[in-house]
Amino acid sequence: MNNSFDNLIKSEKPVLIDFHATWCGPCKVLGPILKEVKDNLGDRISIIKIDVDKNQQIASQYQVRGVPTMILFQEGKQLWRESGVLDKNAIIKIILEKSNK
Repeated sequence: MNNSFDNLIKSEKPVLIDFHATWCGPCKVLGPILKEVKDNLGDRISIIKIDVDKNQQIASQYQVRGVPTMILFQEGKQLWRESGVLDKNAIIKIILEKSNK
């Protein structure tokens, strides 16, 4: 997984990683919000959900202490990270401001 993860975040297109867990209430709230973000931005972004319980190595590599945590990458660089739930417009605004797309 780690190699493919590294390839994912090296993309020229911004990649928003959603670190989540099946038992996490706020994660369930964030899921549909991220779907709306994807519907809104379409091909300008990739959104990847990563279950921290199944991918503990990646979660610890990025020091994800709480879920949900979103991290925005582009060309392998971490552009932004936030824990907790944000609304659709806030997430879209951050993606457009932080990435060069």
